[in-house]
Amino acid sequence: MIHIKPSAAIRKNYNKIADLCKQSGEPVYLTKNGEGDLVVMDIETYARRESMLCLREKLIAAEESRISGNHGYSVDDVSAMMKTALQEVLDGPQK
Repeated sequence: MIHIKPSAAIRKNYNKIADLCKQSGEPVYLTKNGEGDLVVMDIETYARRESMLCLREKLIAAEESRISGNHGYSVDDVSAMMKTALQEVLDGPQK
C-alpha cells in the first residue's frame, strides 16, 4: 500500500509518520502543493533496500562478466556465493 501525506504532516505528526514507516516497512511519500516532494522511511527499511541494491549490482556484474566470456563457476561455487550474498542482505549494512 502506498502512503502519501502532505509535507505539513511531518511537522505536525512526526511520531505518527515515524510509526507508519516502522509498522508498514514501506516509505511514506510527502507532497508539497499537490506534487511529490520527499520520501521518508525508517532506518531498517532503508538499510534493507541498500543491501538489496548492493546485491543486485553484484548479480549484474557477475552476469555481465559471464556474457563477456569470463570463466564460469561450479554449482558449489555459486551456491556458496549466493549464501554469502543473501546473508549480507539479511544482516544489512555494517554500522
